[in-house]
Amino acid sequence: MTGSGEPAGRAARPAGVLAHIRTLLPGMAPAERRVGEAVLGQPSVVVGRTITELAESCHTSETTVIRFCRTVGFRGYPELRLTLATELGRDAARGDGHKELGADIGRADSLREVVEKIGYADARGVEDTVTQLDLDALAKVVDAVATADRINLFGIGASGFAANDLQRKLYRIGRNAFFFADPHDALVAAALLRPGDVEIGLTHTGTTVETVNVLREARRHEAVAVAITNNGAAPAAAEADLVLTTAARETTFRSGAMASRIAQLAIVDCIFVAVAQRTYDDTLEALRLTFRAVDDVRTRKS
Repeated sequence: MTGSGEPAGRAARPAGVLAHIRTLLPGMAPAERRVGEAVLGQPSVVVGRTITELAESCHTSETTVIRFCRTVGFRGYPELRLTLATELGRDAARGDGHKELGADIGRADSLREVVEKIGYADARGVEDTVTQLDLDALAKVVDAVATADRINLFGIGASGFAANDLQRKLYRIGRNAFFFADPHDALVAAALLRPGDVEIGLTHTGTTVETVNVLREARRHEAVAVAITNNGAAPAAAEADLVLTTAARETTFRSGAMASRIAQLAIVDCIFVAVAQRTYDDTLEALRLTFRAVDDVRTRKS
């Protein structure tokens, strides 16, 4: 048994099963991935299919379907179907049933439709990220950050914005946190980490070579390496001691600058607020001092 109470070899299953499957999909074997893609593509259809029908539609065996179910945290296919039906019913009850999450922007979409698609996708991206977040891993990240002498943060592109945001928040409450935008600077800083220090690398795809290298270097010096990624089976996750996954879906116009950053910022806020709560009195004093310092240089009306 694992610490989560799940049998060994099965992923701990969070409340949002579709978001959870989406996170695990890139790391699955090809046959299992076909089953996962079928579930994600037409969940309402899968609910009405027998295991034999699903296996045949995916050009695989019933054994593979069962293996897929266990990979995503279910004992078998009946439990998966029941959970899917429950989730779809919940979405329909709150009015989401007619909306297609991750729908691309069409050439003929009106401005209202564009705004509605963006608003819906962003809101669901944050909701799905929080729903499927591994709370055990999050608690360990918070413990590590709250007790570390030094916290390094690194990300490229949109992931860099989220990494910089967490650095600024942590520094504001007195944590010794540093953000590096240059990959060489990040590697140098990682090489100077010591046991108990923390390196947090953010990469949506989990395949950004520079981020993978920084995490690997941090582990080499026995620092706690944390990956925040949309792909829990990616190289960045393999180089990390702790992994926190987002559940963002990107389309043609919704690249890393939008969907992934919003999901990453949700995790950033969870880490920051939990660390701030852990060091409650020190946090309040740090906020008081920094607010006063900023207030003193604000332009005042005469």
